[in-house]
Amino acid sequence: MSSILDSLVSDNLAVVILLLIVGLALVLIGAEVLVDGSSTIARKLGISEFVIGLSIVALGTSAPEMVVSFVGAVQGKSDISVGNILGSNIFNTAFVLGLSALIAPVIVTKTNRRRDLPVNLLVTLMLFLMGMTATVFHRGSDTIGRVDGAIFLAVFVAYMVMSFFSPEKSADEEAPKNQDKSVGISLAFIIGGILALVFGGQIFVSSAEAIAIRAGLSEKFIAVTILACGTSLPELATSIVAAAKGRGQMALGNVLGSNACNVLLIVGGSALIHPLSLAGIDLIDFAALGALAIIPLVSIIFSRNKVNRAEGAVLLVVGLAYMGYLIATI
Repeated sequence: MSSILDSLVSDNLAVVILLLIVGLALVLIGAEVLVDGSSTIARKLGISEFVIGLSIVALGTSAPEMVVSFVGAVQGKSDISVGNILGSNIFNTAFVLGLSALIAPVIVTKTNRRRDLPVNLLVTLMLFLMGMTATVFHRGSDTIGRVDGAIFLAVFVAYMVMSFFSPEKSADEEAPKNQDKSVGISLAFIIGGILALVFGGQIFVSSAEAIAIRAGLSEKFIAVTILACGTSLPELATSIVAAAKGRGQMALGNVLGSNACNVLLIVGGSALIHPLSLAGIDLIDFAALGALAIIPLVSIIFSRNKVNRAEGAVLLVVGLAYMGYLIATI
C-alpha cells in the first residue's frame, strides 16, 4: 500500500488527504461499534469490562502496531519496530488515558491498583532493562534478542491468563442500554469494529508515512510520531468513545492492555523474527515512557482510586512535552 500511496503523493496530494479523512472516519465508526459490542458481551458473560478492554479490545486495537512492527522486523528495520511501540505506549498513556480522564474521571479498582498498574510499570522496566546498554542474554549490545523475545511472550500469556481468572467479575459502572443485543450480534459488532479500526488505521498510517517520507523525515521520527500516533488511533477512538459512554474501566483496560500487548507480544514477536537493536532509542525516550507509567500509580494515592481530570491534564502535558522534544531535535 505504501508504494501506491507514494505514487499518489507525487501525482495528487489531495487524493492522499482524502484517504487520511476516510481512514479516520473508519477508525471512529469502528470504535463506536467495538465498544457497543464489547460492553454487551462483557455483561452477558459476566466478565468485567476491564478484562474485555484488556484482552479483546486491546488485541484488536493493537493490530496496526503489530503489522507495522512485524513488517519492520522482517525488513531488519529496528527503529521502525521499536520506535513504533515506544511511541505508541507513550501516546496511549499520555493522550488516550489523559483525554479519557478529561472526559470523565477513570475509576481504578483494587485489582487495577494491585496488579494492572504495577504490571504496566514492570513491562516498561523490562523493555528498558533488557534492551538498553546490554540485554540479559546479549551482553555488550543494545539488542533485544530471540531469548528475550520468548521471555516477553511468556509473560504476556501469564498476564492474560491471570486476568481472565481474576475474581473481579463485574465493573462498578451502570449497565449499558444495549443489553437487548444477542451474543451473536455483539460478536459481529466486535469483529466489524476491529476490521474497520485496522483497515482505517492502515489507510491513515500509510498515507501519513508516504507524506512524511516525501518530506525527508528520519525513520525514528516517523516511527515514534506519525506511525505511533497513527497506529494508536484505534486505542484513542475506542477509549474516548468508551469514556464518553461511561465505560471508564474499558478505556483503562484498553490502554493498559495495549501497552502490555505492544511490549510483550509485539516486541517479543518481532524479536523472535529478527533481533531488535535499540541503538536509535535514547534515555529521554525511556524517561518519558517511565514517567507516564508512574503518574497513574501516583495519581490514585491523591485521587481516591481515580485518574481524575487533573492527572489527565498532567499526562497530556508530559506527552506534549515529549513530542515537542522530538520536533526540536529533528
